[in-house]
Amino acid sequence: MSPTPTQGFPADWQRLEARMRPKSSPVMFQSWRNLLFLHWEYPVAAIQATLPEGLFVDTFAGQAYLGIVPFFMRNVRPRFLPAVPGISNFMEMNLRTYVYDQAGTPGVWFYSLDANQRLAVEIARRCFHLPYEHADMKTQCTAEGRTRYESRRTGPRANGSLCLFDYAPGEDLPRPASDSLEFFLVERYRLFSSAPDGLRRGSVFHEPYPLCRVELAAWDENLLFLDDFAPTNRPPDHVIMSRGVDVTIFPQERVSFTPSEVVRPTPDFDKRNFSGGLSDFKGRVSTV
Repeated sequence: MSPTPTQGFPADWQRLEARMRPKSSPVMFQSWRNLLFLHWEYPVAAIQATLPEGLFVDTFAGQAYLGIVPFFMRNVRPRFLPAVPGISNFMEMNLRTYVYDQAGTPGVWFYSLDANQRLAVEIARRCFHLPYEHADMKTQCTAEGRTRYESRRTGPRANGSLCLFDYAPGEDLPRPASDSLEFFLVERYRLFSSAPDGLRRGSVFHEPYPLCRVELAAWDENLLFLDDFAPTNRPPDHVIMSRGVDVTIFPQERVSFTPSEVVRPTPDFDKRNFSGGLSDFKGRVSTV
């Protein structure tokens, strides 16, 4: 039985409403470019055990997902300042899952966000309470649009593993329907973080992602192991790409919730014990 409560599960209108521009004033502007979305189905209980109280695993057709998203940050700047050469452009890669709060607000929970810009890492940790990590990263991009993306985390949460992805955009895809898996995985406009004073929720606004198929030549699951998840030992269950969007960032707000009887792991629970290999997985890769 799923450890997530049925009440509070996001309604269709809440998923669509999340795409609306917030009424508050923005705090930052940035562009996200050449995003590769790799997703694996993963046991709901293993993910729920990692979440803070007040958040619950969001699922599609009963399945939970872990996602690796390497991409490029461009023109990052605060609201009242211009972009700064050497600071405003960098590489970033995150490990994420999808969640909702007691009000049914859907969003993203990040396990890590690796970046090769130390100042950006420190600002995001202090101001947005996000688990940023510094990494040594490099890329090679061809004139045809193929990207070779390498990342090796530094610091106490590093283990020397190299994360490597080689990908290129394929055929453009139509905008996904609101009841599709593609919409569930990529159309996320709220993010949650854990601050000293409790749970926070942030908002972003951008046009819906322009999506395309992917020519994927190299990938790995090393980021899962870095963040204490057992690798699935199979290809990603879903792969898609976006050439990018321009993004407006809004201030975070506190999330209030009523403590409830949420299924919690036993003291000796270890999410590495979940192999991630459910019986009907065939190691398929979707390139829709």
